[in-house]
This record gives sequence, structure tokens and C-alpha cells, in this order.
Amino acid sequence: MKRLNGNSLDITQSQIEKLKEAFPEVVTEGKIDWEKLKLTLGENVVLAGERYVLNWAGKTDAYRAVQTQTTATLKPQKDESVDFDTTQNIFIEGENLEVLKALQRSYFNKIKMIYIDPPYNTGNDSFIYPDRFSETKDEYLKRIGDKDEAGYLTKEGFFRKNNRESGQFHSNWLSMMYPRLFLARNLLREDGVIFLSIDDIEVHNLRLILNEIFGEENFIASIIWEKKFSPQNDAQYFSDNHDYILVYAKNKEQFKRNLLPRKDSSNNRYSNPDNDPRGNWTSSDCTVKTYTPSYDYPITTPSGKVIHPAKGRCWFTSKENFQNLIDDNRIWFGKKGDGVPRLKKFQSEVQAGFVPLTIWKHNEVGHNQEARQELNRLFDGSSFFDTPKPKRLIKRMLEVSTSQNNSEIVLDFFAGSCTTAHAVMELNKEDGGERKFVMVQLPEETEENSQAFQSGYKTIADIGKDRIRRVSKNIKGEMETNPDIFQDKYIDLGFKSLTLEPSNFKIWRTDTIDNENDLKRQMEAFVDPVRKGADADNMAWEILLKSGYELTTPLERTEIEGVPVYKIANGEQILILESLSQEAIDEIIKQKPGRVVCLDRLFNGNDQLKTNTALQMKDAGVEFRTV
Repeated sequence: MKRLNGNSLDITQSQIEKLKEAFPEVVTEGKIDWEKLKLTLGENVVLAGERYVLNWAGKTDAYRAVQTQTTATLKPQKDESVDFDTTQNIFIEGENLEVLKALQRSYFNKIKMIYIDPPYNTGNDSFIYPDRFSETKDEYLKRIGDKDEAGYLTKEGFFRKNNRESGQFHSNWLSMMYPRLFLARNLLREDGVIFLSIDDIEVHNLRLILNEIFGEENFIASIIWEKKFSPQNDAQYFSDNHDYILVYAKNKEQFKRNLLPRKDSSNNRYSNPDNDPRGNWTSSDCTVKTYTPSYDYPITTPSGKVIHPAKGRCWFTSKENFQNLIDDNRIWFGKKGDGVPRLKKFQSEVQAGFVPLTIWKHNEVGHNQEARQELNRLFDGSSFFDTPKPKRLIKRMLEVSTSQNNSEIVLDFFAGSCTTAHAVMELNKEDGGERKFVMVQLPEETEENSQAFQSGYKTIADIGKDRIRRVSKNIKGEMETNPDIFQDKYIDLGFKSLTLEPSNFKIWRTDTIDNENDLKRQMEAFVDPVRKGADADNMAWEILLKSGYELTTPLERTEIEGVPVYKIANGEQILILESLSQEAIDEIIKQKPGRVVCLDRLFNGNDQLKTNTALQMKDAGVEFRTV
């Protein structure tokens, strides 16, 4: 029930509503486009920048959001992980725009498939967007950095609710989506593909920004997914029973979609009543409705009966070719040899699977209720989410777009309850695949009165991580119970958990120097760039990430001549972060790594030692860097 509004009539808004009723085309997001109004009223006006393009308030800032670099890093959380040292799967807790930027070096052009289920912009969604488009990067970071006493990000600082009454309702959503999609495309392989769930509210806008980012020529399909199986009888107009799934390739010429596995019901159509040595077959009509006089001729059956095509139809091929098919035993005249001829189609000659359709029925890929039931079974009767996606839906996307043997990476940066991770592990279990996942989820607080909060989950990310753990435990249990079925098959059921954190190093920034004190502070950062409290492990992970290595690259802590060092990729790169000696330098050079990175402060101001080390490394063909 609406509350009584105690304010007087908003005269301006009332006038706008009258204008909108008469000229709906001139009002956008509650604002009047004066040029369009003049054009509508017959004035000779040429619209500025007239061309086919999607524009919105804040698009320039969306571009800037893409171009602004991040200094953030990813910090491993071993206690939150499963099989940290061996797994190839990744879960990242953090603001997804910054995470996507942090992943650009390590995962550029490496992701095979992306699936996202972003906010649908229903008017009840809370997501990150600037409420004023002049917001600076520092203001943005300060806002999204708001945390409570326990260190959890607060909704008040982190999220904004995008109400329909907002003057920039669509613009806010587009400004949120654009930079994330732009960065996501960078991560896709040339043969990669992205699937995006959306509803009617923003599907048209999403198509337009995807056309702009991916290119209209790389559009693959708009899939209709039947998310509900029963009508909503309380719906005001129509019962909303579907969502869309948009599919775009990075390069349509290189993307190869897979066929879907054939079902038993399809194979059951084939039999071999005449014991043909070529195996099972089914039959099809030999006539066509596109009439050609020369293809209208009589056929004599083995029993001597003469058959003509039905009126207005003809045979599908010439008389000569038809006789060749009869001679090759490819025409079936029925068991008694007097039936209408039909063409035999052998099971061995058909495709190994089905071409995917653009309508995905609930009985084939699941529905929202099934998804809630999946969560209920995993979380002891609690589902936590109103409209989760069923794992069968994501498995269908994986079947269409990934292969089982090439260790392909699947990314979901609106991971939610981690249905995508669940689907990857389930499909790998079924077909022995080697698919890997990277999940990214905002540390969004759960409401205090919610079932999730009362079950001990402080954030949505906590639910996602625990779902992966529970799925992992369940599959391990299945494998132990049914060893004959799995036959020592290896399935990666772990994940590395990481969190988005500020850099372990001070960043040289000229844009913050306004006075002598600022300059002094920046000069101190130049002398010793390590932030207070940063430890060697976290610095090593940051250097690994920013050197362009994947987060699953081996990182080993060891000693060389008594000096602790880190070896990346089995010694391809060596990091010296705690202490230094000439003996260690000599031994490292003997090991011939590709690169050595050393903290500058370890030379203790000894420029001669640093210069000699650099020369020694150069002579040995080792790239030497200091931080």
C-alpha cells in the first residue's frame, strides 16, 4: 500500500508528465530532450552527432573507468581454501571491476568461456555505480572501501540501490556494466565466448553495448530460457516465465560450438528390420512440395505395385538417382515390399549430436525452483537466494562452448552462490573433463534478519565458498563409494581462495602532491616502497600476479645459501624479499633463472653492490629488477 504523500503538487513534474503523454519520444529518464521536441513540433532541426549509437549520461566516465589502472593485488587465504597447493580453481572475493583489472596481465586472452548473471536492474537491485558522474577515482575507492568494525564492506558505502524513480535509472546500470564487459572481452581467448543472463528490462540495452564492445558481427544467439514451469495467475499483464541468455563470441570466425549429446529417446528411433549390414536406420519421406515436372514419375515397388507422388508433390530426386538408391538398398518399401517408398537414414551417418536450439525448456536445463532445491539439499534446507540459476543451465552452456580435455578456464565475475563452479565440477565428474574455474564475488553483506546471516554467513562470498566446499565433499564421497565407476579418475575438487587487497607496495603518485609534505611523503615511498605490515608471502603473490603469471602457477618458498627466496614457475623467476648475500647472488646466477626481482632496501644503500649485482646478472643473461 502506498503512503500518503504530504507534499504539495510537484508542478514541474506534472507538466513533464503531460508532455510525456503527448510526446513520449522526447522524454528520456525523466528529462526532456529539447532538440527532439523541436523536431517533433516541425522545426527544421538537425540532431547533434546524428548517427546510430547508444548513448547515456555517464558514458564518458564509463570509458574512464576502463582506462584507469588499479594498483590492487590479490592476497591468498589458505585457511579458506581446499587443496590450495594443487588445485587449478580460483575463488576471488572482491569488487569485480578492480578484480578484472588485476587479472588483465595474468589472464589476458586465456579464458575460454564467461558466464555472468548480473543485476537485472529491476528497481530493487543494489550495485556499484557512481551517483554523480563527476566522482573521482579516489572518491570511488574511498566509498567502496567503507568497512564495519569486523572488516566487512558495508552496504551503505559499497552499494547503491538503483531506484526506478532515479533520473538515470538505465544510465546507472549501463555505466556499471560497460567497463566490466570491456575488460571481460580482453580476457577471452580468440575462440572464446560469453553467455549473459538478463530479462526484458535491459535486454535491449545489453544487446547494444555488447554490439559496441564485441562487434555486432560476433553476435551468436539470443536464447530464451524457460525459468518457470507454471503460470503466475496474479500477474498484472502477462505471466513472466522466461529470461534471455545472450551469447557473443570474441571472434565468431574462430568460435566453434559443440553439438549436444544425443539422447536415448533419439537413438530409439533407429532400428534394423531388414538386417542391413550398415546397421540401424530410420526412414523419411521421399517427396517434396517444391514441384518439378521432371521429378514426377511412377515408381514400381518390389511387389509390382506402381506408386505416384501425392498430388502437388514430386519425388526429391531424379528417376536415375532414385534407381541408384534402390539398387543400394537405401529405399524402404515396407516389410511386404508394397509400401510408399521411404529413404533410409543410417544412425552411423548422422551427426554425433544435436545442434543447440535457441529455446531452452525447463525440463531440459532446469528452472528457478530446481535451483532453490539444489541449494536446499546442499545447505540443509536453506536456499538463501530468491532466483538462483540451476546447475543444468550452466552445464548446457559448458557443453556447447568448452571441451573436456584442454584445461579450459571458465570465468564468472558475478558468481553469487557459485552455481558456475558447481556446474564445472559436476560436468568434469561426468565426462572426465579438465575445465578450471575462476569465480569472482563481491563481499556483499547479508541482511541481519536473513536466513543466510542466521546460518553464519556474513557475506554472499561466504555462501559461494561454502557451496564449493560442500560440492567438493559430496563428489569425493561419491568417488569413494563407487570406485569402480570412477576408476581412479582425477577431478580437481579444490579452490584457491584470494581476496582483493591494497598493494603491498607504496605507489608513486604525482596527482596527490599538493604541498611540500605530500612531496616528502612520496619521496619516502620512493626510498622504501614496502608498505608497513606487508609480509614476504603476500609480496611474492603480488609480484607473481603483476608479472603476468596465472594464479595457479607454482610458488615455492625455499633457501639459497641461507637466504630465503621465492621461486615462481619452478625457478623461472626468483624473488629476494627478506635478506641478501653475495653468496646467494652467485648461486642464483648459477641457476640461470629468467628473471630475478629483489627489494631495493636489501642493499642497505650499498650502490656498488647493487650495480655489481646488476652487471653480473646481465652478463649471465638474467633479467634483474628491483622494487
